[in-house]
Amino acid sequence: MAEDSGHGGAATEDPVARESRHGHSGQHAGQHSGQHSGHADAAAEEPVAGGSRPESGREASSAGGSGPGTPAGAAASRAGRAPDGVPGEAASGATADGEAANGSTADEGASGAEAGQPAGRGKDGGADGSLSDETSDVAETGATGGGSELSEAQAELAAQQELRSRIEKRKAGKSGPIAAGGKLSGTAADLLAAVRAVESGATPSGTFFEASAAPRKPAPTSLAGPGRPRVPMPEPAPRQPGPGTVQAVLEVLVSGGAPEGLATRVAGVLGEQAADALREDPWRLLAVPGVQPEQADGFARALLGSECRPDDGRRAAALVGWLLERAALRGHTALESATVRTALDGYSVPDPGEALRHAVAEGAVLVFQDGVDAAGEPAEAEEAGTADGHEAQEDEEPAGLREPVPVLLGLDRYALAEESLADGLARLVRTAQPASWEDAAGAAGSPSAAELIRAAAGHGLVAHTGGETARAEPAALVAAARSLGLSAVAAVHSENGRRRTGGGAVTVQGLLSGAEGPGRDGDGALAVDLLAVLDAPQLDVETAAALVESLPDGCRLVLSGDPGVLWSAGAGRVFADVLAARVCPVVASRTPDPGPLGELVSGIGVGELVRVDAPGKEVVIVPVRDAGEAVHRTVQLVADSVPRAIGVPPAETQVITVGHGGSAGTRALNAALKERFNPGPGRFGGFDPADRVAYSPAPGRTLTGSVVSADAEGLRVDCEGTAVLVPQDRVASVLRHGWAITAHQAAGMRWPAVVVVLPGDAAQGLNRPWVYTAFSRGERHLSVVHGMEQALPRAVAEIPSEVRTTRLRSLLEGLLPPGEAGGSSG
Repeated sequence: MAEDSGHGGAATEDPVARESRHGHSGQHAGQHSGQHSGHADAAAEEPVAGGSRPESGREASSAGGSGPGTPAGAAASRAGRAPDGVPGEAASGATADGEAANGSTADEGASGAEAGQPAGRGKDGGADGSLSDETSDVAETGATGGGSELSEAQAELAAQQELRSRIEKRKAGKSGPIAAGGKLSGTAADLLAAVRAVESGATPSGTFFEASAAPRKPAPTSLAGPGRPRVPMPEPAPRQPGPGTVQAVLEVLVSGGAPEGLATRVAGVLGEQAADALREDPWRLLAVPGVQPEQADGFARALLGSECRPDDGRRAAALVGWLLERAALRGHTALESATVRTALDGYSVPDPGEALRHAVAEGAVLVFQDGVDAAGEPAEAEEAGTADGHEAQEDEEPAGLREPVPVLLGLDRYALAEESLADGLARLVRTAQPASWEDAAGAAGSPSAAELIRAAAGHGLVAHTGGETARAEPAALVAAARSLGLSAVAAVHSENGRRRTGGGAVTVQGLLSGAEGPGRDGDGALAVDLLAVLDAPQLDVETAAALVESLPDGCRLVLSGDPGVLWSAGAGRVFADVLAARVCPVVASRTPDPGPLGELVSGIGVGELVRVDAPGKEVVIVPVRDAGEAVHRTVQLVADSVPRAIGVPPAETQVITVGHGGSAGTRALNAALKERFNPGPGRFGGFDPADRVAYSPAPGRTLTGSVVSADAEGLRVDCEGTAVLVPQDRVASVLRHGWAITAHQAAGMRWPAVVVVLPGDAAQGLNRPWVYTAFSRGERHLSVVHGMEQALPRAVAEIPSEVRTTRLRSLLEGLLPPGEAGGSSG
């Protein structure tokens, strides 16, 4: 890498222009700004990864097997209670734009006991209920019942045979209740019986795995011209509670000693009956994003008095839901039951197992036991028997070596989304009619584009991997499909992505809402024959499910993206799970990103931070000693150095840093950059006209733009050519200054020049996907304000993505056995 390492003297020379005059030794003279003239001259080492290569970094997928699809149209029931307009400052572990706190910033930790201890808590603030990513075997504590002669392995095989048989038949749920004890019936009884059966070692009932299969109207595989009726599907407007509801909630909050400012948010989450719901169950306060268990416990003590106990079933159900919601902020769609029990114990729940059973019985959580063992291998032991039905010899696959099938717990919104998505992808695979597009493939501009066209011609689902340059390949596929008379659309993550893709690309959200694209046919399906989704790693499971549900039978779906970037801010890892399941052709682009930036990012993708030759100053390293110097040098780079040496104006240079808080987070950097570029009093909720902003209308979605004006209705913002009105009461929760943003916010977007700020106190927030994403956002130039010393190469070489527990891979493997959907390509 090229490097700027000077720290001494009065500054007269541009830090970017001070390119190495003596080759690429990594050291050269330089001078710093006048504000840092007291620093001694020092030559800095450029961080280069060591010689050892790390493991591949591909995470083990969550265990799971076949599972039923959900009925068509299940997306409508998956909406759940999406947090509306909640600022990212709560200690819930994620911001409104989806950036995980990761403990890397001083003011945005993922958890912590900020408001006292839980009722009856016997520990001294140690466990905070945070969920580790470790996977542990399910503790089998119950008895199997007297006189049972089945071995544990035989019971396991019997359970798997039962589940697989029921899944294959796909029958409607049984009409009668399962005897589960108490007065429960229906779904609650099924769930409770399943949990007890699994924990006792008995064969679980399969009823709770089943869903009634509503017939799906087949959509035509070949669509008519542009005269189809448009069926727009606008995003639901945020719930606006009435003043009477807010006042009633306020009275309950005041009586329980809770902050009055929560009233509107509580009413928005719990609805018109929020006041009565809180009186009946004070722990429902935990459903409000940002509220911690300690706060809910204090509220419950104030309302219930001596009746408030740590073993209260209402508390258990609320805590389980809160733990799973908190896990979803970290990307999990489910958690192992053992992990949840451990977390409940950290909140002084006397009997975590009983609390979990109560939460299942109350419908606060769903239970899953997919047919894949903990090592991720298909559970096919039941097929290893001989033709006459006798079991295979034990020396072929010793039963005692098999890992127990984990019990997973999940919220219904994510469970329905994953099952509906798996079912929809399987439907596309089975309904697509193979075709020959050989002429179009022969006219493609590159071998990789031709390979992608051939794969899409023969399959309903195709995965495509590659970097920024490889985006031309799905674009070529869309053009080829259109030349054949098909309705083909390319969908991207953001407006920024539309600019880079061209060819009439639409955004995923615009396509779903009906604001962009060809609209919908008479059956409500999107009027497309082929859909290529670029930036596929940014698809969360709920958005992906809504998209796939909207596609007609026979439509071809291509998921394309760079597998090295950060995953979606929302729950799930859709693209990674599809790749890992190997249920469709995978076309790996052989077109690399060019130049020093492409070489640098390619090395990071395999765990190496390599030194690159950058004669055109494409990559420059700016070492700093502390966060204050990092902020100063960042402003200097954006305002003076990059425009002068590279020719990129400040308006086209984006700053990316690790988190929002801290001495060199987005808040500190944006304050300094605003003072330099657009000083003002912040008359409109902290903003002035011409301020650069990052607008997050929903978790995981970020639009960059600038403030135009403000009036009584709110703040008017221009987001890359789209006019947006942000209501006054939502400004604080969905709008931030945007000169500096996080890598999660920047995913799916690129700018002519990027300045990545890596202060030393944020090293714990780094991993390889973060560095890969941040360093690959620049089109022409990358400056790295570097204060982490060896923490940066260590993160690239040794720290892969965080593990996410999901079910999509196992569901796909169950619905699409190997060989049915085609193998890999490229």
